[in-house]
Amino acid sequence: MKIALVHDYLREYGGAERVLEVLHEIWPESPVYTAFVDWESLGLRRERFENWEIHTSWGQKLPAIKKLFSPYRIFAPTFFRSFDFSRFDVVISSSSVYFAKAIKVKPPAVHICYCHTPPRFLYGYPTAIEWQKHWWGKLGGSLLNHWLRMADWQVAQEVDFFIANSQETALRIKKFYRRDSVIIYPPVKLLTATGPAARQPQNLPTALTSAGPHFGAPRLTSPVATKPYYLCVSRLARSKRIDLAIEACNRLRLPLKVVGAGREEENLKVMAGLTVEFLGEVSDEELANLYFGCRALIFPAEEEDFGMVPVEAMSFGKPVIAYRSGGVVESVIEGKTGIFFNESTTESLMEAIKRFNDLNHDIKAEDCLRQAQKFSKERFKKEIKEFVEGKNLCQNFRK
Repeated sequence: MKIALVHDYLREYGGAERVLEVLHEIWPESPVYTAFVDWESLGLRRERFENWEIHTSWGQKLPAIKKLFSPYRIFAPTFFRSFDFSRFDVVISSSSVYFAKAIKVKPPAVHICYCHTPPRFLYGYPTAIEWQKHWWGKLGGSLLNHWLRMADWQVAQEVDFFIANSQETALRIKKFYRRDSVIIYPPVKLLTATGPAARQPQNLPTALTSAGPHFGAPRLTSPVATKPYYLCVSRLARSKRIDLAIEACNRLRLPLKVVGAGREEENLKVMAGLTVEFLGEVSDEELANLYFGCRALIFPAEEEDFGMVPVEAMSFGKPVIAYRSGGVVESVIEGKTGIFFNESTTESLMEAIKRFNDLNHDIKAEDCLRQAQKFSKERFKKEIKEFVEGKNLCQNFRK
C-alpha cells in the first residue's frame, strides 16, 4: 500500500506538526507534500523534518511567501491541486488553515483528511491575526472569505473520509461541511508506567530513565526549580490569550514562566511585571524540567480545537487551569485534573487560580497521569492504522 502525507505548510512546530510526525513514524517511506517550507522559522525543530522526502508546491517560489503566507492563502487550494497523487493508494491530508484537503485523487485511491479544524478565520473563531480591526481589512477580508468559504465547502465534499481530532472539531465538520467524521484524538507521548515519575508523581525526581514525554524521552540533568511557579506553553499568538495569564499573575503577584515565541511576544513583554519570565523556545530537556517544576499549567486559549499542551502537563502529573471552551473540555476533568474559568477575562482567571489554590490538595498527580493516558501516542497509532488499513481494504467504500 503506497501512502502519501499532505500537510498545510511547515513553518512552526505545533500540534498539527506533531500529528504529522507520528503519521510519518507509522509510514516512514511516505513522502510529504506541503504548500511551502520555512526552515528558519522552524528553529530548533527543523532537524525533525530535514531527512524526510518533502515536496513543496509552486507556492514555495512566490515572492516573500514566508512572510506573506497569510495573504497568499487565496491561492492555497491551487497549491494542493497541482500535486500528482496517481501513484498512491491512500493519501492522508493533515489539514486546518491552509486547505491541504484540497488535493485531488482519482479512484481507486482514497483521500482521508485528518482535520484539526475547518479554517478558523473563515468561520468566526479567534485567530492569530486580528484582520478585522481596520475597516479595509474587514471589507476586503469579508469579500475574500466569502469566496474561500465556497472553495472550502467544495473541496470538503471531495474528501472520502474525515477524521476529527476532537468532538469539538467533529461538530464543526458537521456544521460547516455537513459531513460525518470519526474522532481519533491526536497523539501525546506520555510518561510510561515504569518510570520513576509515574511511581512517585507527588515527589518527582531530578532525573529520568528512558521514560519521557512525547518529545522523545529526554533525560533531566539539572534539578527542577524548588520555588513554585505557574507555566504557559504556547505560540505567542492573539488567540492563545497569554495576556490573560500575564495580567492575572501580575495582579496576584504570582511567578509565571512563558515558553514559546510568536508575533505577540513584544506586546506581551511590555505588559509583563517582575514576576513574569519569558523563556522563548526551549529544548525538550528544558521543557520537561519546566513541566516537572511548575505548580500548574495555565491554558487560556479561546476555542482551542483540541489542545495538546494540557495533556502534556497532565502526563507530568500537573493540573491545568483552562478557559472552558473548545477541545480542552474533553481532556481536563473539572476538580480532578484541573480547574476551568468561564469568561475570557483576567478577573475570571484570577478567580480560577484562587479556587485552584483552595482545591490544590484535592487534585492528585496520579489522576492527572491516568487521564493523560487516554491520549497516548500508542493509542493514536493503533486507531489510525486500523482506520486507514480498513478503508483501503474495503472495495465498495464509495457506495
